[in-house]
Amino acid sequence: MTEARPAAIRREVGDFLRSRRERVTPQQAGLPSTGRRRTPGLRREEVAVLAGVGLTWYTWLEQGRPINASTQVLQAVARALQLDDTERRHLYRLAGGPSTPEPEAAESDPGLAAAFQPVLDKLDPFPACLQTPLFDVVAYNRAYRFLFTDMDLIPPGERNCAVQFFTDPDWRSRYVDSDLVAARMVARLHAEVGADIGTPAAAGIVDDLRERSQEFARLWARHDVLPQRYETKRLDSPLVGQLRLNFVSTGVPETGHRMTVMTPADEATSRSLDRMAGLTVATARG
Repeated sequence: MTEARPAAIRREVGDFLRSRRERVTPQQAGLPSTGRRRTPGLRREEVAVLAGVGLTWYTWLEQGRPINASTQVLQAVARALQLDDTERRHLYRLAGGPSTPEPEAAESDPGLAAAFQPVLDKLDPFPACLQTPLFDVVAYNRAYRFLFTDMDLIPPGERNCAVQFFTDPDWRSRYVDSDLVAARMVARLHAEVGADIGTPAAAGIVDDLRERSQEFARLWARHDVLPQRYETKRLDSPLVGQLRLNFVSTGVPETGHRMTVMTPADEATSRSLDRMAGLTVATARG
């Protein structure tokens, strides 16, 4: 990490490292127990010893001071904190490694949404959408339009899955396992934002959600990170009841967008999606 890194990113590095340090016990790190501790997890001096770096340097790193950190040193810190692959990539991105395109660039390409729209439409009755790295929905098909609510009634600037989930109780209620979804959504947003936290778009959505949702602020402060991956979710459709959907995402490397397709996880859901298509066809044409 070089001195040119913005202050907001340096603070994010420090907060992330501190949150990981507090989760590793001395026993997990192979250190002897030294009795009662005022704070959970490892002490800074223990991390410095395990990583083979100076205590002052590591302290400054956690404090967000403008210091240099080589890849080798970051690898040593990652090993000391027992970071998994996703957390390790997140740290490298924050500290100046490869990153996804800036969210502003991803949002500013209406041609991409237009190019994907025929593909999304062909996927009906499977719900499908195109999102930016910050969860803004920029294109969707008819099935997705009516999955949570009528998306066409939401102003384009507010069609963000995280914003809707944490600020609209009706949208959130569509997720059967909403508490689990909340934690995973914030962790994925953390991973997506990464080193882009200093950009206006990323900082804007994070600051807005922290102000509007205490739950989001609490989960964000945990600094958990998760990659986008295949998983099955249970949704309660306002039109056809409970659905079990496989969420499958495909990334667009040039822009950081991802296309998410929701396929039925069982026969009952498949029949329900067909029924929903019949119920919404007239509304969509109107």
